[in-house]
Amino acid sequence: MDIKKARLFDLLEHVKQNFVKPDLLAGKVNGEWNLVSTQEYYDNAYHFAYGLLASGLQKGDKIATLSNNRPEWNIADAGMMMAGAIHVPVYPTISNDDLKFIFNDAEVKYILVSNNELWNKVQQCLAEVTSVKAVFTFDKLDQRPHWTDLIELGKKNIEKEKLEAIKSSIHPTDLVTLLYTSGTTGTPKGVMLSHDNIISQIRSAQHLCPVGAEGRALSFLPLNHVYERVLTYLYQYKGVSIYYAESIEKVSDNLKEVQPGIFGCVPRLFEKVYDRIVAKGGELSGIKKGLFFWALNLGLRYETDGANGWWYEQQLKLANKLIFNKWREALGGKVQVAISGGAALQPRLARVFWAAQIPILEGYGLTETSPVIAVNNLEKDGLRFGTVGKVLNDVSVKIADDGEILVKGPNVMLGYYKRPDLTDEVMDAEGWLHTGDIGTFEKEVYLKITDRKKEIFKTSGGKYITPMLLENKLKESRFIEQSMIVGENQKFAAALIVPAFPFIKEWCERKNIEWTTNEEMITRKEIRDRIKEEIEEVNKALASYETIKKFELLAREWSIDKGEMTPKLSLKRKVILQENKGLMEKMFG
Repeated sequence: MDIKKARLFDLLEHVKQNFVKPDLLAGKVNGEWNLVSTQEYYDNAYHFAYGLLASGLQKGDKIATLSNNRPEWNIADAGMMMAGAIHVPVYPTISNDDLKFIFNDAEVKYILVSNNELWNKVQQCLAEVTSVKAVFTFDKLDQRPHWTDLIELGKKNIEKEKLEAIKSSIHPTDLVTLLYTSGTTGTPKGVMLSHDNIISQIRSAQHLCPVGAEGRALSFLPLNHVYERVLTYLYQYKGVSIYYAESIEKVSDNLKEVQPGIFGCVPRLFEKVYDRIVAKGGELSGIKKGLFFWALNLGLRYETDGANGWWYEQQLKLANKLIFNKWREALGGKVQVAISGGAALQPRLARVFWAAQIPILEGYGLTETSPVIAVNNLEKDGLRFGTVGKVLNDVSVKIADDGEILVKGPNVMLGYYKRPDLTDEVMDAEGWLHTGDIGTFEKEVYLKITDRKKEIFKTSGGKYITPMLLENKLKESRFIEQSMIVGENQKFAAALIVPAFPFIKEWCERKNIEWTTNEEMITRKEIRDRIKEEIEEVNKALASYETIKKFELLAREWSIDKGEMTPKLSLKRKVILQENKGLMEKMFG
């Protein structure tokens, strides 16, 4: 495989030639791991491609998938790419209005869904969509067309010359996928990525992945998001076996079963793992409790390359033997690296997991950049806590006069589908993509993200507030699950806060405070006073104009389903502000 001239489907031949194994892919069915060998992957992908052609699919037609992570996703993806189809993966939790928009905008011909629930969701939309010819399921369902129907059709209609002609006609710079990003406002935008946009990520990052054909990856972030999808292409290129977690709820169990060497994650999950570990530590007593928090505090001061000195390193060895070994066992015991993206990772979490010999590498990117722009790595001087690491090879980054991060390189999208106007808004005449993120370079090589350009606001006193900075600080508290800083055109900054109810419930039990409902508990003086202490602690490190003067507590978490967060877990600030107009008036009068 010539990595400089490859199309994504060339990975199939690369894998077959180099990594013959019984478990190239694996998914759990009825409690048992269903292993897909290299040969099965290869054969089924080709038969799926033949089946698509026999069914009348034309090069350039769009195929949408709404599915959980599973081997069928990869097989169908490889098959449709070889047949010249454009893959349009969609978040299963997307609203019906957005789903109809995507189907119509992309003029989707076929749809693949994982289960009956998503079948019904799609059916509700089809009355207003004219392009769709058929819907297939991955699960076996009564009276539903199954995706293997296309595989069987392909077995009966093997047209090698026709398929090879289509493959030969596809160039690395051709469109391969449409990824619709919901953003925080407006209708979804279709990001057009080429084969080479994504292949360039493999070229730039392959040497940074320490796991090879002997290892396993656990995949649980949505495959329809470019972050996890590109990781799975990288795993295939390296011959890493990909095991798909049953669900987010089962990740803990699956980590112990699969014993992965690598996995991708988002900071929120690391935060929950950390909070759970600390809560269990708090339940200990006597010397065990003392040892636990001694090790924890040691980890929170971790620096790379022995920078804390000989005595610290000796203590850390002991802490790893007595305490942190249990952390590693909880993640399967073989993790060589975990990749964090999608949002800011708290530096303290990175430090303590590194101290526990669980390296977390924070990176940064956008769907529009396929996605990785920069990432910390395991090489010498490859890591700096609090930053998103070094810019990838072949990618260029510069900081505009107003602090915005600009990107140029082979990973930058072709543009927004059918929206040259929106493309022109983010791509300048010199080919630089304007990310909308504000950042700086530390020591000239480590990129640091400080905020979203559109989210910085000004108080009535003319002072600029950087909400993401304050929100990340607040989330370091075990008492706070989510937060949003508000105060545009107001005299001061304030906060809407969702308490960490599971932890606070435990805290109330220790304090002999009766627990009733979330709605009632957020009015209790004891709880409000305790969260106020956490806010005041954050305020100590802020300039006076930045300090959070008032706050209000909310009784439930913001969610994707209720339209308050994007699938990447970014806050939809306008929606949250609209929902909480009453609380805003209470805080600002």
